[in-house]
Amino acid sequence: MPAVTADTLTLPRLVAPLDVARPRTVASVTTAPAGFEGEGFPVRRAFAGVPHSVLDPFIHMDQMGEIHYQPGEPRGTSWHPHRGFETVTYLLEGRFAHQDSHGGGGLITDGATQWMTAGSGILHIETPPKELVISGGTFHGVQLWVNLPSRDKMIAPAYQHLDGDLVTLLASPDGGALVRLIAGELDRHRGPGSTHTPITFVHATVQPGARLELPWAADHNALVYVLSGSGSVGDDAAPVHTGQLAVLTDGDLVRVDGGDRIDGDAAVDDGSATLDVLVLGGRPIGEPVAQHGPFVMNSRAELVAAVEDFQTGRFGRVPPGALQPYRVPG
Repeated sequence: MPAVTADTLTLPRLVAPLDVARPRTVASVTTAPAGFEGEGFPVRRAFAGVPHSVLDPFIHMDQMGEIHYQPGEPRGTSWHPHRGFETVTYLLEGRFAHQDSHGGGGLITDGATQWMTAGSGILHIETPPKELVISGGTFHGVQLWVNLPSRDKMIAPAYQHLDGDLVTLLASPDGGALVRLIAGELDRHRGPGSTHTPITFVHATVQPGARLELPWAADHNALVYVLSGSGSVGDDAAPVHTGQLAVLTDGDLVRVDGGDRIDGDAAVDDGSATLDVLVLGGRPIGEPVAQHGPFVMNSRAELVAAVEDFQTGRFGRVPPGALQPYRVPG
């Protein structure tokens, strides 16, 4: 799982937790069902079956791939609208092109993050670039939807592109885990992402037999999603594996343990020696959520207004000569 890699022996170390730290335990573990998005690319629905009350301020998350496309197979989405939240697209491997109706866009590559504030309304497209469609190749990424409080739902749309080399890289105290801090704060270190809703977004790689302990804001919830591998989460060491989401209880420490070692090798079910996880947390907004497809508002009346505004062109227009999904001729 390429993303951004580094030698943990040369990175700043997280401080070992104090004895008074309260490790969080696991409230639930769910397995993401598989499905398809856009024009047919495979996803795992990470939050399926989990109540919004424990996800807040998060709305939705898809793990896109990991898949190795043959030439002509890569798929994306066509132009579509959003209102009332932020989309965070984090690409671990591959390439994804983006364009929106407010001038944002570019190419997302290995380890990069695209942060789009839909706010009052935006049109955009996400699709593999022409060269990837022609050649085929590996594609693996995540898209997270972060809710906006009612006071911010109609702010002006905005776009952030965070190249992989901007991510804050840290190591666990023993060097057994690599921490990529994309947004939020850990142990006085900050990630590059600028967020309207206070959140922390981490991608961590934990070696077999290693333990990662992350200081965690007590007023944030805590979710651990397994991108690949197996291990355990929480003070109660709940077992987890690829495609599973652990929801944690209250506390100020998140603990993730890599898989066991047997004669120096990792004992894991899926053949992956390391455990790769996303650790997410945010300050709950605590407001009603009304969602209809790509619109996330606070009431049905606001959803009706969103649909009407989209249909009458108030989200902007697809620009002339805009990016479109590429199809191999024939």
